[in-house]
Amino acid sequence: MGIISARLKRNQRIIHLKHQDMNMTFWSGKRILLTGGAGFFGTQVVNQLLQKGVPRKDIVIPRSKEIDLRKWESCVRVVEDCDIVIHLAAKVGGIGFNQNFPGQLFYDNAIMGIQMIEAARQEGVGKCVIVGTICAYPKFTPVPFNEDNLWNGYPEETNAPYGLAKKMLLVQSQAYRQEYGFNSIYILPVNLYGPGDNFDPASSHVIPALIKKFTEAKRENKSCVEVWGTGAASREFLYVDDAARGIILATERYNKPDPVNLGAGMEITIRDLVDLIKELTGYSGEVKWDITKPDGQPKRCLDVSRAQKEFGFKAKMPFQEGLKQTIEWYEAHSTKPAQRHESEDHC
Repeated sequence: MGIISARLKRNQRIIHLKHQDMNMTFWSGKRILLTGGAGFFGTQVVNQLLQKGVPRKDIVIPRSKEIDLRKWESCVRVVEDCDIVIHLAAKVGGIGFNQNFPGQLFYDNAIMGIQMIEAARQEGVGKCVIVGTICAYPKFTPVPFNEDNLWNGYPEETNAPYGLAKKMLLVQSQAYRQEYGFNSIYILPVNLYGPGDNFDPASSHVIPALIKKFTEAKRENKSCVEVWGTGAASREFLYVDDAARGIILATERYNKPDPVNLGAGMEITIRDLVDLIKELTGYSGEVKWDITKPDGQPKRCLDVSRAQKEFGFKAKMPFQEGLKQTIEWYEAHSTKPAQRHESEDHC
């Protein structure tokens, strides 16, 4: 048994080394444009590229303060001499942000993506990886969301401008593959979370928004926390490190026109999520639900079988552990209580 075990371990080691060699061969000598590379998601993609052995000098990260990707000339300039484009840059926000800025969300996301794909095609880029959004799915998609149902209805109304703008990049990718042979793939990640997330209440998504609310309510000894909606809607969440690993795997191994979901394959109601974050932050006050506010899409959970089949992706981070790490990060990086507004003094 000892000899057989040693042989198995040696064979596994050889397979692992072959995969390492194959992956490094894929990235060797390639210049990578990573839009959104300085953001929450992009930072983790950069880290994983560096772990793959990609030199930092070969990763191009345009900064929004210096380069406006809504302008054609900027897209042409940043894509010059690049072999791979990974397009993460997006204007995003939660339900309130979506309600207040639907025009900006549609225009900015559509124009950035459309021009980036065209600039990459004209430059002769070898591969383009477009990161879409789960908001592109129809409002009443059967759970779990399968990629084949992507066109079976209109998105949830507050998500529609953003979701449809991103969805057009799938149409463009498929059209360019058909007419020009351009290798552009389209990945649909669910809501991401993790350390370093956006905790700005004006534009954050549900997990960082709730972590901020409960952490600060505990610090300020507030008797209650107000939460939007009824809590009945369900969501799926993917830890940011897992998502970054998925993008790397798709870039290395996937070369087909069909869109691919990227998620954890789990579902939790907002009410259960609120209870869990309340428990993990140690807040002992009351939760009050503002049912005059929208719930957003009723249900959201992905069929993740295509990602596993096509490029071997499976989420690793347990949800509760990921929440703990995110809460610990926020507590360590937010020592001062936020400014208090009169409307927040009591619920």
